[in-house]
Amino acid sequence: MDWLQAIVLGVVQGLTEFLPISSSAHQSIVGRFFGEDPGSAFTAITQLGTEAAVLVYFRKDIAQIIRSWCLAVAGKLPHSDPQARLGWMVILGSIPIGLLGIALKDVITGPARNLWITATMLLVFALVIDVADRRATQDRQLEQLTVRHGLYYGLWQALALVPGVSRSGGTIAGGLFMGYTREAAARYSFLLAIPAVLLSGFQQLFDIADEPVEPAWGPIAVATVISFVIGYAVIAWLLRYISTHTFRPFVIYRIGLALVLFVLLGTGVIAA
Repeated sequence: MDWLQAIVLGVVQGLTEFLPISSSAHQSIVGRFFGEDPGSAFTAITQLGTEAAVLVYFRKDIAQIIRSWCLAVAGKLPHSDPQARLGWMVILGSIPIGLLGIALKDVITGPARNLWITATMLLVFALVIDVADRRATQDRQLEQLTVRHGLYYGLWQALALVPGVSRSGGTIAGGLFMGYTREAAARYSFLLAIPAVLLSGFQQLFDIADEPVEPAWGPIAVATVISFVIGYAVIAWLLRYISTHTFRPFVIYRIGLALVLFVLLGTGVIAA
């Protein structure tokens, strides 16, 4: 990987990680134009940059959740406390993607990155998001999150193991189907992603460190830093945007990208 490729992929990661358009799909597609898929390891590591943006942006919320959860575990606060319960829900919701990620690792890092699958998921899940957005009652806030909904959120997030689905798209669509507001669904998708992304990213980081071929640490670091800066700006913009807008533009974009990708694959312009 050269410096230009790393910079471009860092920008792509920062722009797409939090939007419901699938960052892994964009990384894979853009990478093909540079000659090859950058791989699931590179994607997972650069996601550490965008996840660092979540930690910084929501630092006060995260600190309060951790504090309340620790006090509840220590018996100094009831587990029914909204912040403590939210901490438990994040843990519960992280279990599905963790178990499936381990069980299906070889599939996720191999066959699942086929661009025919990516294009199909971009199209299919665009329709899922559209239906969820149209039918959303938006009468629930995060304070009303139940154990059942926490588990459902986790299952929706696990769908993002397939490139083209989108982690934020999956959790936001799931939240809308369950009646949560757009802002609540988006905010929770950011919080729920923290354990999964950090564990996946650091695991891949340690894995490539043991490879016999020296990884391109310089370009990887640059891409990660760029993804952090752009990701932070995207979080701030998205939370403002969805307070008054629907997800329709993202749905249209996903459908258009899927159709273009089908054409490119069918004509042999890029390899699957």
